[in-house]
Amino acid sequence: MPSNSPNSSLLLHRINSTAACHKQRRTPLTCATPVPDSVVRYHTHAVGPTQCCSAAVQQIAAPVAAVWPLVRRFDNPQAYKHFVKSCHVIDGDGRVGTVREIHVISGLPAASSTERLEILDDERHVIGFSMVGGDHRLANYMSVTTLHPTPDGRGTVVVESYVVDTPPGNTMEETCVFVDTIVRCNLLSLAQIAENYARRN
Repeated sequence: MPSNSPNSSLLLHRINSTAACHKQRRTPLTCATPVPDSVVRYHTHAVGPTQCCSAAVQQIAAPVAAVWPLVRRFDNPQAYKHFVKSCHVIDGDGRVGTVREIHVISGLPAASSTERLEILDDERHVIGFSMVGGDHRLANYMSVTTLHPTPDGRGTVVVESYVVDTPPGNTMEETCVFVDTIVRCNLLSLAQIAENYARRN
């Protein structure tokens, strides 16, 4: 696919919340984002006046069947998330409600994160989690990731969105830039790993 195609790179659209957004439901996806309406509903978040909300879209040259096994492994995020040093399930059996404890690599302004699996739908390829504790500054963080096939069925479009509180001392812009960077790196890594796997099989 040509490098100038909007589907070949990560597309970001940031919503900077204002007081008018309080208790409203906002979708951080634009009409230019190549996802069907059935996917958009999973990325509609309640955004408070001190929260930021953003979404990323990544097209992967590998079928959903090659990408979903990597994404759905709540117990093994380090399979493609390179900022994760280790992960241990501390409660649950992999179904909704399972809680994991993640330790991140040094150099990030965090040491650990306790996360709860909120959504897992193998049929629709949807996974979502919230941060419920840990040594970090991302309070009330909720993330949802969805996968769907490209029109030809040979590729995958991954959409990841999140909503999070703006930490004291930071602006919404700074918070979104920080989280967007992590999301972008994770999705690019996911694309590389899934595409390499698909080429070998």
